Amino acid sequence: MNPLMITEYEKEGVICAEGYLEATKRKIFVYLVDGMLVDTGPKRMEPDFTSFYDKHSFDKVVLTHSHEDHSGTASWIQTNRDVPIYMHENGIALCAKPGNYPEYRQHSWGVRDAFDALPLRDTIRSRNLTWDVIYTPGHADDHVALLHKETGRVFTGDLFVQTKTKISMNTESIPQIMESIRTLLSYDISSMYCSHSGYFENGRETLQKKLDYLEELSATVERLYREGKSPEAIANQLFPKNYPIIARSEREWHPIHLINSILAPVKI
Repeated sequence: MNPLMITEYEKEGVICAEGYLEATKRKIFVYLVDGMLVDTGPKRMEPDFTSFYDKHSFDKVVLTHSHEDHSGTASWIQTNRDVPIYMHENGIALCAKPGNYPEYRQHSWGVRDAFDALPLRDTIRSRNLTWDVIYTPGHADDHVALLHKETGRVFTGDLFVQTKTKISMNTESIPQIMESIRTLLSYDISSMYCSHSGYFENGRETLQKKLDYLEELSATVERLYREGKSPEAIANQLFPKNYPIIARSEREWHPIHLINSILAPVKI
């Protein structure tokens, strides 16, 4: 059985290419709106996503960030399509070199080839629409969201993913993620397109629920820390589950990173 599969459907004028990778048990989305491709999926899914590209016309590519599950087929597009690729300036130099990240991620998503990208400005124009480019760091320091103010549609990359975050990468900043969500909520948002969870009709409500959870979690973590508990003890108390990705990632993913991130401003 072929472990790769793409499901294609449309939501509010956005063509959603929903991929599922058996190796990671994760969904990954590529979106096409008004001739603009948002993200490119992982290298390991290149055969399926390139089949999607062959069916559709697009004039430009915008990456929400440089992580390999979002930029993995950008090099194929650069080689086979005469279209520009845009991303936040913080990720351009990184993507100009072949992907260099832990082996478990190479096995899961494939090894991203190098490609050349152009820097995003404050706005970007698709064929008929103007999109605000909103810097939303926390998950990555080159992360952006794309907002069409007239309709409130927003592409959020990996800013949302799920409501209740229980484990994080050692490079993520929960305070920054919360601030980035607050930034998006300062706009008039309607529907949301997440790169791993898909389409949400009530994007504002969905983002607000995540922010509420993270704010409550942060308050709990800070209280336990003031009571004298160590970050390790807090992590064990709040998130006792032994997530398989902890061992597989050699602790690049772990609840302790979530706790330390929340406590970073408190310890200063």
